Amino acid sequence: METQKNKIAIVILNWNGIKWLDKFLPSIVKYSNTTPIYIIDNNSNDDSVKFIRTNYPLINIVKNKDNFGFAKGYNIGLENIKFEYYILINSDVEVTDNWINPIIELMDKNTDVSACQPKILNYIDKRYFEYAGASGGFIDFLGYPYCRGRIFDSLEVDKGQYNDIKEIFWATGACLFIRAKHFNEVGGFDGDFFAHQEEIDLCWRLKNKGYKIMINPNSMVYHYGGGTLDSSSPKKTYLNFRNNLYMLFKNLHFLHLIYIISIRLILDGFAAFSFLNKRSGLSHMLSIFKAHIVFYVNIPKLIFKRLNISQKKLNSCMYYKSIVFKYKIQKIKKFEDL
Repeated sequence: METQKNKIAIVILNWNGIKWLDKFLPSIVKYSNTTPIYIIDNNSNDDSVKFIRTNYPLINIVKNKDNFGFAKGYNIGLENIKFEYYILINSDVEVTDNWINPIIELMDKNTDVSACQPKILNYIDKRYFEYAGASGGFIDFLGYPYCRGRIFDSLEVDKGQYNDIKEIFWATGACLFIRAKHFNEVGGFDGDFFAHQEEIDLCWRLKNKGYKIMINPNSMVYHYGGGTLDSSSPKKTYLNFRNNLYMLFKNLHFLHLIYIISIRLILDGFAAFSFLNKRSGLSHMLSIFKAHIVFYVNIPKLIFKRLNISQKKLNSCMYYKSIVFKYKIQKIKKFEDL
């Protein structure tokens, strides 16, 4: 695709990801034509930067002074990258032919669309949707995220059942097309999240502004998943539970805030004890308790953040039923059966 000057930039955040860059950069270079590629490096010490400079001299490198995590790392790095659109893509994603055009054309025609994602399939088994985004992200009223093609840990086979262009609640951070003007308008990612669910928080804040989030399955990529933090990691459990509470506290309308947070704290308690039946269960349980303590300590800071967000009573594409009840009690495993 022939891009206009300063219109689109592909931006990859990297920290010690040389093996992922070696494996997946070739497809990004091959299928991106003249679109400039930027690597934001979070102070890697694994020769990532040397590898890029040696093998991909045309790729631009922005060096951060420390490992600021996904959220703050992107925020700081993007200050030095001035384009109309950013394509924020993980280093463990394989792209396909014509993955950029369909989404940019959609966003060009619809200026109220802030962010859009492609269809995300599993790199390991390409028949299946991938956990982080699938064919568009949604959330229930209690803050539990799920996707077209993935509810909790149940992944669907892609049979073309979700191939329609559709408004969604959140777009995956694994491959996020975002309008730079809107990204900056809401202050970018929340740097306090470090990693995990920061894209859901960002999309929620954009929706509170009246903007739309979309999925365009005419663009498709394959995500390896877990390239930065393994799903079995207690740290990932901590970040997911803490960040979800952060996000709810910031974005929920005042009328819903107290009772929803109260319900979530109770459900998190059940979730914590359920981990005891799993490998390294005690570490995961303690991670959830730690997430709650850190949440309580940071409530004053979160109150201040709420002041800069215009919360809505109702949000488009939010599911006003319990996805936990549907999944655990009614045994609904597919998005199309909701």
